[in-house]
Amino acid sequence: MNQEEQVQVLGLWGSPFSKRVEMVLKLKGIPYEYIEEDVYVQKSPMLLKSNPIHKKVPVLVHQGKSIAESLVIIEYIEDTWKTSSPMLPHDPYERSMARFWAKYVDDKVMLTLWKACWGRESEREKMVEEAHEGLNYLEEELGDKQFFGGETIGFVDIAADFIAYWFGIAQEASGVKIMTAEKFPKLQRWSNHFVGNSVIKEVLPPKEKLMALFKAQFGNNASN
Repeated sequence: MNQEEQVQVLGLWGSPFSKRVEMVLKLKGIPYEYIEEDVYVQKSPMLLKSNPIHKKVPVLVHQGKSIAESLVIIEYIEDTWKTSSPMLPHDPYERSMARFWAKYVDDKVMLTLWKACWGRESEREKMVEEAHEGLNYLEEELGDKQFFGGETIGFVDIAADFIAYWFGIAQEASGVKIMTAEKFPKLQRWSNHFVGNSVIKEVLPPKEKLMALFKAQFGNNASN
């Protein structure tokens, strides 16, 4: 790949948002250079230049141009490399619905799940109820499909990577049990299929390292 075609990803090892971008690039077979960002201590000049508004990862740099926000990046990748592993359906209605559910996961479900594990004790019961509600909607939408996109991993599956992998570790670290096989058998089956995919496995951060991170950074919040 010549310099003009070079693809770079500025990311963070444990971020489900950063990993979304890597997952899609791997699934499409697009070579890229990964650049780890120390966002908690000192953000690099490259990150500050590439994403001056939010100053966050992930950022995709392609042909010298920077794109921020994980779902926006995935759509850029989809529009730029259409050769294999489509993330979005061709049908306009189905594409719109995929975007709807991905946004629902981002704006509603992920935050609720996180607060249910690590939020204030006084808010925990309400957050658990809201988490169940959000997961119920996703359970219904998934139905009997292997993935949200059908037979192959698609846009919504990638958007829900936190639910498939990170949330199980967060539950174990916090002692909160919400997404169980008994309550959400379809989501649990989907999670196993997603995490078990050979390409996805290459990208996922180590469970033990994430567990230690969650306990170190958020463990004390559970009792506040």
